Amino acid sequence: MKNILKIVLFFAFVGNIVAQQTPASKQTTAFSIEGATAHLGNGQVIENSLIMFADGKITFVGSAMMKIARMGTIINATGKHIYPGFIALDATLGLVEIDAVKASDDESEIGIMNPHVRSLIAYNAESKLVESMRPNGILMAQIVPKGGTISGTSSIVQMDAWNWEDATIKTDDAIHLNWPGSFTSGRWWLGEDPALKPNPEYPKNIDKINSFLTDAKHYNSVKSDIKHLPFTATKGLFDGSQKLYIHVNGQKEITDAINISKELGIKNLVIVRGEGAEKVTDLLISNNIPVILSRPHRNPNSEDDAYDDTYTIAKNLIEKGVLVGIGMEGQMDRMNTRNLPFYAGTFAAFGVEKEKAVQMITGDAAKILGIDAFAGTLEVGKDATLFISDEDALDMRTNQISDAYIQGRKISLETHQTKLWKRYSNKFKAE
Repeated sequence: MKNILKIVLFFAFVGNIVAQQTPASKQTTAFSIEGATAHLGNGQVIENSLIMFADGKITFVGSAMMKIARMGTIINATGKHIYPGFIALDATLGLVEIDAVKASDDESEIGIMNPHVRSLIAYNAESKLVESMRPNGILMAQIVPKGGTISGTSSIVQMDAWNWEDATIKTDDAIHLNWPGSFTSGRWWLGEDPALKPNPEYPKNIDKINSFLTDAKHYNSVKSDIKHLPFTATKGLFDGSQKLYIHVNGQKEITDAINISKELGIKNLVIVRGEGAEKVTDLLISNNIPVILSRPHRNPNSEDDAYDDTYTIAKNLIEKGVLVGIGMEGQMDRMNTRNLPFYAGTFAAFGVEKEKAVQMITGDAAKILGIDAFAGTLEVGKDATLFISDEDALDMRTNQISDAYIQGRKISLETHQTKLWKRYSNKFKAE
């Protein structure tokens, strides 16, 4: 009996070491944060601001000079900055824990056309990666499946929850389609010619997508006793209740994707990755199509592109009136998601106005996701999902967050990384 007790206590101790922090309880005490510079997420800034929130909702946004009774706990944030919680688009957080461990990888499913696959039910709210986003201000994310031609359905979550049900902000917001490329290149590591050349399979691949979506449209337009899960899952694309995110690069490919979608009656489109989108801005604007750009910290795909194309594309699109967000697609996307504010900072360094860069990962991101009625900006009536930073949150040198709240709940900013940092900081101090 003593040995069994020891084993139980051991695993309880280990569990406490590796487990995520207990999610915060529902807000019961009001907060008033005064003195900080408030970046509202809609392009506006309030110096010496007063932000108050209760029961998970923002109740006041204005100047701290106003003679108004403060609510609940008063936080003096003079000299600091307040931001809406940053929103990571096109992320795979919570779907893979350790890449080398197959049992922890739920990023993709077997098959080519999987619109019925739901990322949400595979989302691990206790992921160590999810936990490590919060100290950089990333408090919400769109969780997107990968693989195949149609990967599945994404959902939107907040970053402090017991499970995927508690985490959900918006369920099954969009279906994700990976558009083929019209050019291909040889595998240089196998001695093949690496030069780009027309892809002979491109027309066939387009026909497969067109055929599948056409059949799905017909299926959803009539009553049938036969249950077809993939076709049933696409119903929202044709009745306008769901968006189609098309992951695509290239001027021709973007044009083809938009035109074919329009012919099928799919109106709510979002372009993801979008290299070459700056060449078809008239088409994007006329169809009210936003673009989610890939991370800027990479080389251009084509040797003919300017060296800074990945840094300046946001400025070029925004100046022409396109709604732009920042996505995480690319190598090591889960781990790099924590750098979201610094990607916005990079776009700001290459021509995007600073508050517009903040907007790309707050208010504009919420608009793209369709959650701007209750999230993305610091406005009365919206969710009190926000954080306080010592200085500029888009600069990795000054992104030091002291307090963060999700729907009014003050959350823990402790992670396995901060624990290691403190541990080894003490070690070197002792030496």
